[in-house]
Amino acid sequence: MNDVAALGLSPALLALVAVVALGASLGLGAVVRRVAPSIGAVVPPRPDRWHNAPTPTMGGIAIAIGTVAGFAIATPGLGLSTAGAWLPVLLASMAMFVVGLLDDRLQLSPLAKLVASLAIGAFLVVALTGADPSTSPSFVLTLVATVWFAGVCHALNLLDNMDGLAAGVALIATVFMALLLPASLGWGVVVLLAALAGALAGFLFWNRPPARLFMGDSGSLFIGAVLAASSLVPVFGSRIAFVSPAVIAVLILVVPLFDTSFVLVLRRLAGRKASKGGTDHVSHRLASLGFSERSAVRILYLLGLIGGAAAWVLEAGLGVDMLPLVAAFGVALMLLGLYLANVQAYNSEDFIALQKSSFAPFLKDLTFRWHAGQVLLDLVLITVSYYAAFRLRFDGEDFDSFIPFFTATLPVVLGCRLPALYASGLYQRVWDTFGLRDLAAVVRGVGLGSIFIAAVAALLYRFTGFQRGVLLIDPILLTIAIVITRGSFRAMNLVAATRSKRNRRVLVYGAGAFGQLLVREMRANAHWQMNPVAFIDDDPAKIHRWIVGVPVKGSLDALEATIRHHGVDEVLLSSPAINGAVEGRIREVCGQLHLPVRRLHMDIS
Repeated sequence: MNDVAALGLSPALLALVAVVALGASLGLGAVVRRVAPSIGAVVPPRPDRWHNAPTPTMGGIAIAIGTVAGFAIATPGLGLSTAGAWLPVLLASMAMFVVGLLDDRLQLSPLAKLVASLAIGAFLVVALTGADPSTSPSFVLTLVATVWFAGVCHALNLLDNMDGLAAGVALIATVFMALLLPASLGWGVVVLLAALAGALAGFLFWNRPPARLFMGDSGSLFIGAVLAASSLVPVFGSRIAFVSPAVIAVLILVVPLFDTSFVLVLRRLAGRKASKGGTDHVSHRLASLGFSERSAVRILYLLGLIGGAAAWVLEAGLGVDMLPLVAAFGVALMLLGLYLANVQAYNSEDFIALQKSSFAPFLKDLTFRWHAGQVLLDLVLITVSYYAAFRLRFDGEDFDSFIPFFTATLPVVLGCRLPALYASGLYQRVWDTFGLRDLAAVVRGVGLGSIFIAAVAALLYRFTGFQRGVLLIDPILLTIAIVITRGSFRAMNLVAATRSKRNRRVLVYGAGAFGQLLVREMRANAHWQMNPVAFIDDDPAKIHRWIVGVPVKGSLDALEATIRHHGVDEVLLSSPAINGAVEGRIREVCGQLHLPVRRLHMDIS
């Protein structure tokens, strides 16, 4: 807020701008909802739009006009000669709004929209930098900026695939961009972003699930243009600090960029056209895991908030180094992408096509067998862990003086650690079932690598360049990093199983060895579609304890209350010892509640 105040903007003014934009967008949304059907601007039910009823579109009109209305009240009597960066941003955004409006009415081809966005992006670069050769950016930066503008516009367009998703994610990105980069953006762009935030909040009233109004391409392209153009202002305004604003912009816009990259890569591997719609987006695959539509949207909201928070940490400094933070976030996104690539989307042939494509053997090896993928991932983890160990051991000027030692010794560390991890058998382990036995392999591999490094450092270098404190911190960080990445799939499977709306909620009677085996199998086999929510056991020592992550709620007397409390769909008897009067009582209670009762049978012949 201090940076905002330094621009001569009070929080009260920004709040007024947002409120006016919100009111205008909300009111115009009601008008568009009524007028759109009369001109045929209605989207029929389509699987890739994730709705079941005809829905009015062209809500982008409300967003664009609401944004301009909110912005206008803060700029009375402002001459164009003092416009600054906000005028090119606004003009480029309105130009993309017109392109989207034409697409909503005339159905432009994907190529036409791409050409238009690139042309508008090119003129935006000229407007932001001027035509003076002495101040113009390099041709590489010009090309990158032009492609970035078009890419972000179409990324927001692709993200508009589920009710409330694009508008909510854009609202989060808009707020973070205005708060984190006010000094670089200038007062006009900050006000424009405040107006856009208000307009998006008003539109979300109509677009939240179940949506009563869609934004259409006029909305998504307008929003994408405002965010893309705004993100280019600090890049061209601070040439020396090019990397920092660029990284911050990528983190703020992580959701649309991640979704677009994910979809385009998988469609390319599957031999499908990138412009062909389908239910193969990140949001759709989350829904395929069993999350409700609202939950899938909220997960992507959370990802956007995490990206914005990471950008805030980088912008604020806080003593946090950029490289480990960005690398950790990138690894997390890669793991999420690889996990979701294994999820079949609803009513879509992309997964089948992927398995039949010429790229399938490579993708299967990379995402399921993990031979090449694990090694490349560990290459990143070893480098980042070793760098972080230097950062923790040395600070400030000391760190800068020891960076050459990090660079010189990194090849030795890589050359020792990778063979040690291979020799430990780590690459033969399955991620979905990662447990204590696999943890032993991690410790063995990291420990063996540390021994190799110490031996090489002593025999060949006499520890020159190798810092003993770093050699103690590094294996700890690497062990933690490997355990987190290897256990990530098991954690994702557990979250998906427990949150899936399609899985049957199962109560297991008997928390002994058979019951624990049954719970583990439920979680390991997603096709069972069973979610263990509670144990019932007659052993008093087990009651009110957690066994393999499932609570033991009580004995037979607590059966009916537990079933009602947890909304149980089925009861499983896990042991042959559960019979006689006890089994009779269980079946009596379940019969009254109209629940099926099944028994686990073990047969080895």
